[in-house]
Amino acid sequence: MSIMQKIMATVVQFMPDKDADPLTHKEGYVGQALNRVDGELKVKGEARFSAEYPFENMAQAALVYSTIAKGKITFLDTRQAEQSNGVIAVISYKNAPKMQDPPVFKAGGESTGSAGSSLPIMQNENIYWNGQPIAIVVAETVEQAEHAASLITVDYKIETPSVSFDALKADAKTPDDILGEPPKIEIGTAEKTLAQSVLHIDQVYHTPRYNHNAIEPHATIAVWHDDDSLTVFDPSQNVYGVKRTLAEIFSLKPDKVRAIAPFVGGGFGGKGSLWANTALCVMAAKIIKRPVKLVVSREGVFRIVGGRTLSEQRVALSVNKANKLTALIHTGTTAMTAHNYFPEQFSFPARNLYAAENIYLHQKFVRMDTVANSFMRAPGESIGTFALESAIDELAHALQIDPIELRRLNEPEKDPTKGTEFSNRHLLEAYRRGAEKFSWQNHNPQPRSQRDGKWLIGQGVASAYYPTYRFPASARVRICADGTAVVSASAHEMGMGTATVQIQHAAQRLGLPLDKVSFQYGDSDLPESPVAGGSNQTVSIIASVTAAAEKVHKKLFALAGHHADSPLSSLKYEQIEARANGLYSKDDSSQGETYTSILNRFALDYVEAEAASDMPVEIQKYSIHSYGAQFCEVRVNEETGETQVSRWLGSFDCGRILNPKTAISQFRGGIVMGIGMALMEETLFDERKGRIMNPSLAEYHVPVNLDVPHIDIIYNDIADEHTPLGAHGIGEIGITGAAAAIANAVFNATGKRVRDLPITLDRLL
Repeated sequence: MSIMQKIMATVVQFMPDKDADPLTHKEGYVGQALNRVDGELKVKGEARFSAEYPFENMAQAALVYSTIAKGKITFLDTRQAEQSNGVIAVISYKNAPKMQDPPVFKAGGESTGSAGSSLPIMQNENIYWNGQPIAIVVAETVEQAEHAASLITVDYKIETPSVSFDALKADAKTPDDILGEPPKIEIGTAEKTLAQSVLHIDQVYHTPRYNHNAIEPHATIAVWHDDDSLTVFDPSQNVYGVKRTLAEIFSLKPDKVRAIAPFVGGGFGGKGSLWANTALCVMAAKIIKRPVKLVVSREGVFRIVGGRTLSEQRVALSVNKANKLTALIHTGTTAMTAHNYFPEQFSFPARNLYAAENIYLHQKFVRMDTVANSFMRAPGESIGTFALESAIDELAHALQIDPIELRRLNEPEKDPTKGTEFSNRHLLEAYRRGAEKFSWQNHNPQPRSQRDGKWLIGQGVASAYYPTYRFPASARVRICADGTAVVSASAHEMGMGTATVQIQHAAQRLGLPLDKVSFQYGDSDLPESPVAGGSNQTVSIIASVTAAAEKVHKKLFALAGHHADSPLSSLKYEQIEARANGLYSKDDSSQGETYTSILNRFALDYVEAEAASDMPVEIQKYSIHSYGAQFCEVRVNEETGETQVSRWLGSFDCGRILNPKTAISQFRGGIVMGIGMALMEETLFDERKGRIMNPSLAEYHVPVNLDVPHIDIIYNDIADEHTPLGAHGIGEIGITGAAAAIANAVFNATGKRVRDLPITLDRLL
């Protein structure tokens, strides 16, 4: 049997010794703090990631990147590389086969593609950014491929690139939309009101570029089969997107492409799009007629995978004598390229968080000759909350009012820009509970009032915010005669607990023990799941599993109802419920039978059903969002400017919490990214060459253990009656508000207001 015949979608389940009891928990399995079902596999090293699949006769590949930002290749010499030991092929625009331009991601349904860029992939001599792949070398070993890649020489005709944000921003344009929302909102006369107000602030905030550094770099194995079908192992947050995009690039029918992503070693948005490396690996495998593996180097990820755009944001606020907002202005500019469309939505928090008489929001963008910007955890909302929540703190200080009280006074009753009812908003409760646990009442608002020797101490607070999304999804539920069940969806598991929560939900809905339910995922041959982004995946799949379970229950009831010996034959479907391994009367616990009994009577091994969830009409009808309050304490060395985060509490309002253990992990992970965003992360960009200057973990700094204090997490756990299981997504919200909380705490400690991230030593000395 070949390796391809052995490969199946990843299947996980709880072990029988799990200490989970639906009878002792008010909601059954849902809501219990259970360990992740994939945890043991990862701890033992048994979880197989995309680059770890063994294939006979597999070749290795390496990329060569451009060193200019714009121009044309005038000379490309690959002779030495071709003659190097072990080299099988050297491919460039000169000998690459014809491939279609990749369909780029575009919100709003205009494209089914998921590519990060619409540029042709190695089809001509044109250079569009510094770091663009210009050749791929395929050899017997990775060392041979990388050595041969270093032997390629290239000359360019250099053109003047657009790489200076400051030079371009005066000519910034307004995008057509921002994720389907209007880029400009004007309610009343905010600018006029601001100009006439005595009590106001008006400031500009800057955030830098940020790059993805997931622990698992982008890596692909591509295998072509005799029937001209393709299997790709790719660490993707969107296997259906990979499937469809590769099908278009290589002019294949979608059913000829199978994308597999069993485990993803960190995504955060960087693996939500298909980048050139995946298509180049597929192309190379087709040319040499062998499986090919391409693992992108850490530096290579910086060169070809987009991250977060830089931004310049203006926030202006004015209040009346009662400290109610009379004007809220949030405008600014981000950067995109000519070959993608992602104007990061920094204005979304200001559309929702505060009541104001007059509102003006406006986003613009400039086009730059760089790698395409892309999703990065809470894209837009993370940088938007930094500016907005810093400004709220500045206003509170100017008014000499507690910043939590200022927020309470300006809490809206309805969505401030849409006028719709809130579905489930308890932000003030999150603030109340958070302030009590953090002992905010002991906070001294006077800057430089707290000291421990050379260390200045300060506390800060900020609101966390992220929209609640739900996308159409499909799932399959199979109930077997041995009393087990298998739930199947092409879902993605990046360590956030997707598989665990889906089993908890399915077991409860089917009335089965946890260890009798398994979850099959990570494969585009399974029913379609949406991209694991926008914190949508859990509720989207839950909705589809609910629909599939209903369908399979109706099939089982139809079987039982047509047999006189079944205790269910005298009941109507509306009178039954799933519990105790089968279907039973809601009114008589003894009237019913197990799944095994029903299936054995008809000599069936299993019954299954596949169903799609309904459209998320609740998102159009209500204003549905997740909220939180970030509290932190910092210590700043007065002599060196060193900043340490010494204490943190996150208090969240995200609907019902389905698994506290995995949820708390997600909240904490987002906050850790927020600490990095505030204090150390920054992509250094050379505007002379259009080149990233710190493409490594030695120079691009991310938080390590010593940078992160213990992070306390609390949550309201108030179910939203309009969402599946009452839950909201939580993967992204943890990073929002975090940078502002730190900046506000730094001000409280030092008296210095830092409006440009990151808050490095030079900004505090």
